[in-house]
Amino acid sequence: MRGKTIGDQELALLQYIAEQDRPSVGEVAAGFGEQRGLARSTVLTMMERLRAKSYLSRRQVDGVYRYATTSGQDSVVQGAVASFVEKTLQGSVSPFVAFMSHKVDVSDQELAELEALVAQLQSRKREG
Repeated sequence: MRGKTIGDQELALLQYIAEQDRPSVGEVAAGFGEQRGLARSTVLTMMERLRAKSYLSRRQVDGVYRYATTSGQDSVVQGAVASFVEKTLQGSVSPFVAFMSHKVDVSDQELAELEALVAQLQSRKREG
C-alpha cells in the first residue's frame, strides 16, 4: 500500500474510474458525481487528491485530461481493507471473520476463496 489512506467515497470513485476507459473529469462528474449529488468541482478535487496520493494518473488527449487508476482494483480494495482492519478493528481480523460467519449469502466461490486464504495462512504459520 502507498501509505496514504482513502475514504469510502474515494474508494468508490476509484472503482468507478477503473471500470471506465480513461474518463475525463466531465464524464466522471456525469456518471459518478451526479447520482451522488456531487458538483463537478468536487469530483475534480477528489480526482486530483487521488492523483496526489498516486492512485490516479492523467494524460492529456486532444486537449482533455484522461484519468486512469495506477494500480489494479484489487490492490485498492486490499489497501482499504487493511486500513479498516488497522484503524477500526485495531489490527484484529476476528471481528471480521465473526461477521462473515453470520453472513447468510456467501457464494460457493466466496467460500472456496476464504478456505484457500485460511489454508495459505496456515501454511505461512507453519513455515515461520
